[in-house]
Amino acid sequence: MRILSGIQPSGILHAGNYFGMMKPSIELQEQGEAFYFIADYHSMTSLTDAKLRREYTKRVAIDFLACGLDPKKAVLFKQSDVPEHVELSWILSTICPMGWLERCHSYKDKIAKGLATNHGLFAYPVLMAADILIYDADVVPVGQDQKQHVEVTRDLASKFNELYGETFVVPEPRIRREVAKVPGTDGGKMSKSYNNTIDIFGQEKAIKKRIMGMVMDSRTMEEPKPDAEENIAIQILKHVADEETYLETVEALKAGGFGYGHVKKKLFECYWEHFAPARKCREELLANLDYVDQVLSEGAEKARAIASVVNKRARVSCGLE
Repeated sequence: MRILSGIQPSGILHAGNYFGMMKPSIELQEQGEAFYFIADYHSMTSLTDAKLRREYTKRVAIDFLACGLDPKKAVLFKQSDVPEHVELSWILSTICPMGWLERCHSYKDKIAKGLATNHGLFAYPVLMAADILIYDADVVPVGQDQKQHVEVTRDLASKFNELYGETFVVPEPRIRREVAKVPGTDGGKMSKSYNNTIDIFGQEKAIKKRIMGMVMDSRTMEEPKPDAEENIAIQILKHVADEETYLETVEALKAGGFGYGHVKKKLFECYWEHFAPARKCREELLANLDYVDQVLSEGAEKARAIASVVNKRARVSCGLE
């Protein structure tokens, strides 16, 4: 089984990135042939600072390795080091109906929120399809918000196969329902675009301030909160605390006499402890950046070995060769 997933270097990685993509990807490296790329092409739809893109790209590599990605079990590389992604994206764009892209909720959501849009953002699902199909991926681990884009990928693969003959593997999305959506500090989906994130490797004081500043409803500490499971701090706590701590906190909130300040304090303690091993590993990687560069270089070489074969197959199928 070949597994593929990517992550954008468009900002500092946060808990939504970790629980939505990184953690399940690291677990999947034990189950098949895993390819994970840093989507620096995709980051160009929202980030226009070249220096920051280089910085964030290197940081994603460091953070992914610190969190447990093993380059002996998984291939890690930069998207832009494999130019076949872009050529296949153009090939696929020639058979992609505009209506498919117009219906994609990610683009519509950004328009609704007043965010700046461009052609790259509109055509994002086509490049994502190329990212996946170029490696004959069987499984694509994604969050619920990316499921529609994988469906576009499947539709494009099927349409190309119908037009030009069997060329692409039609992939399957793999979604972990319990972590498909990690709430941000405002209760919405955690996203850099909405400035509601909690960093994975931020400074202790900054993370604590972010968590303690989460806005709750106006119920007093004494009041019972029968809907405790719906509280955003509780929802994040579920990912970083052991089951006993999580259940005790939920019951205390339901019973009353236990306030939101207590919940947020518990969340910070569990959050800081949860990422302690990764912080230690990250410090070691920062002292050995040549190793990180080597991982990316070797990963790109392995990725291109496969991508070039699949891209040539597509070129032959559609008459470019």
